[in-house]
Amino acid sequence: MLKRTFSLATVSAAALACAPFSFAQETEALEILSSDGAALMATPLETFDSPWAMTFLPDGRALVTEMAGKIWLLNADGSKAGEITNVPVVTKRNQGGLGDIILHPDFAQNNTVFLSYVERDPEDDTLSGAAVEKAVLTLTEAGGALEDREVIWRQSQKVPGNGHYGMRLVVAPDGNLIITSSERQKFSPAQNMDMNLGKIIRVTTDGEPLEDNPFYGSGGVTDTIWSLGHRNMLGAAFDGDGQLWVHEMGPSGGDELNLILKGENYGYPIVSNGEHYNGKQFFGNHEDFPIYENPAISWTPVISPAGLIIYDGEAFADWQGDAFIGGLSSQALIRVEFQQTPLDNQGAGGKSSTMETTATEAARYEWGKRVREVEQGPDGAIYVLEDEDGGRLIRLEPAE
Repeated sequence: MLKRTFSLATVSAAALACAPFSFAQETEALEILSSDGAALMATPLETFDSPWAMTFLPDGRALVTEMAGKIWLLNADGSKAGEITNVPVVTKRNQGGLGDIILHPDFAQNNTVFLSYVERDPEDDTLSGAAVEKAVLTLTEAGGALEDREVIWRQSQKVPGNGHYGMRLVVAPDGNLIITSSERQKFSPAQNMDMNLGKIIRVTTDGEPLEDNPFYGSGGVTDTIWSLGHRNMLGAAFDGDGQLWVHEMGPSGGDELNLILKGENYGYPIVSNGEHYNGKQFFGNHEDFPIYENPAISWTPVISPAGLIIYDGEAFADWQGDAFIGGLSSQALIRVEFQQTPLDNQGAGGKSSTMETTATEAARYEWGKRVREVEQGPDGAIYVLEDEDGGRLIRLEPAE
């Protein structure tokens, strides 16, 4: 399908060269020129300290989490209205702290939210793991509170270190809960079916396993596993056909965007399109071992993906169905287009599908800041959260 590019304002070469730096210093809207010839109008709305996640409420307001343990209620214009109280107590260390927040599929009736965060072992502070709570959110004009908090899921088991928690949350079209549980930089748990690290988890909104999960009946955490062989997953989203997409950070090279299939193994730490940080090779890449699922696209050099949406709004009508991924080390918002192609060898690797979904990076939008989170607003605009202290909430719209 041909894609229309948005018209650009006349910008001098000197202005283009300075645009990323200038935007990083300004608070007024600025035009971002992208690699595909499109232009976006970027408007900073608010500032946070190490924001991690954002979700919109039905009334147009929004919630933003900060890793140190705050949840902010935002007005419809993106400004801070006030804090949400009775939030889980967390200790921000490296990649750990307060994480994701999403709405229950029946939020309009039950005011329930899900949030993820890192728990520390009460007897050994060096051990930690991600946890997911459900809670009732009571809102006021200037904030609100979490009530009836209940832990419904935990990474098992807690391990040393403060990285690769994952803990992105998304509600599936069938109303059940998807949790990304990363491998905590421990490699082998991603293939260990007695642990839920390095797995994508599927449970009910009460945290219970589902009988149609691929390994249900094995007992314990195995009953909740949907797919395995994953590294560090910081973005998950469903497309318009109900397919689950999850990206994960590779080691030195080999970041991946994967179409997630029931019961499939994505190969880590046996195969990777990257290499270990010490330069050692994996057993092979994905093409060498077709028994493992191939990524739809991989990146070397890495983009360090964080945050993911599959866009379906009207503001960027020509980009409906495209993925938008936040980039940390790449300091960019990355747009990805999808293609369906016939398999040359039907059923290769034991698969029964005759079609393969591949993806192509279509564009990068850069302004010199790490992008932690991406969300689509009720107005069809794309909202991004910059990483680290002073990270801004920015609304992206088509330039005039």
